[in-house]
Amino acid sequence: MILGRIPIRTHIITEKDDMVDVVKKYTGEVAEKGDIIAMAESVVAITQGRAILPDTINPGLLAKFLCLFPGKDGSLATPRAMQLAIQEVGKTRIMLGAIAAVIGRIIRRKGDFYRIAGRQLAQIDDVAGTMWPFEKHIILGPKNPHDVVRKIKDVTGVEAVITDVNDIRKVDILAASEGVDQNSLIKDLEDNPFGNDDQQTPIIVLKMAKNNP
Repeated sequence: MILGRIPIRTHIITEKDDMVDVVKKYTGEVAEKGDIIAMAESVVAITQGRAILPDTINPGLLAKFLCLFPGKDGSLATPRAMQLAIQEVGKTRIMLGAIAAVIGRIIRRKGDFYRIAGRQLAQIDDVAGTMWPFEKHIILGPKNPHDVVRKIKDVTGVEAVITDVNDIRKVDILAASEGVDQNSLIKDLEDNPFGNDDQQTPIIVLKMAKNNP
């Protein structure tokens, strides 16, 4: 059971930072065994150099065509974001995902594109309100998120998760260390406690009730 949430204010995190070092520095005196360190996926991706300026992307004809179908609110609804998706997984998987999406629409089933093309593509944020100076970048999903949470658990001794949370109460846990009850955690994060804008709180320490010895 969660007892409280402590937003952790950090410096402006960039590709020059290592996420494990950042977590160790800012949570060392706050998080303890039994707690959970939760990180916003966009910040983890930024430390991996996965924030891309749109002007550096040259979308091809396939990207310009396929971006017409996700809908204007979709994360791949612009040619540049779709081009990055193609570069992430290749044209073949993108085309197979697009075919699956068409079939899915016919049988009224959602999510087939990402199931085939790759779940990681759903984490692409197309020029959204992340922290300065990356608010005008396209942010890809983090690479190897399971390795990141494992390293943080090894270094800190505290459970760790990487999450994608939006303001419509949708929570996607990209990776979690073994001791995390993911189903329970989703409810604790639905109101999106992260502050990726001026708050500069991309890390949350969840203080958990400890079992009596």
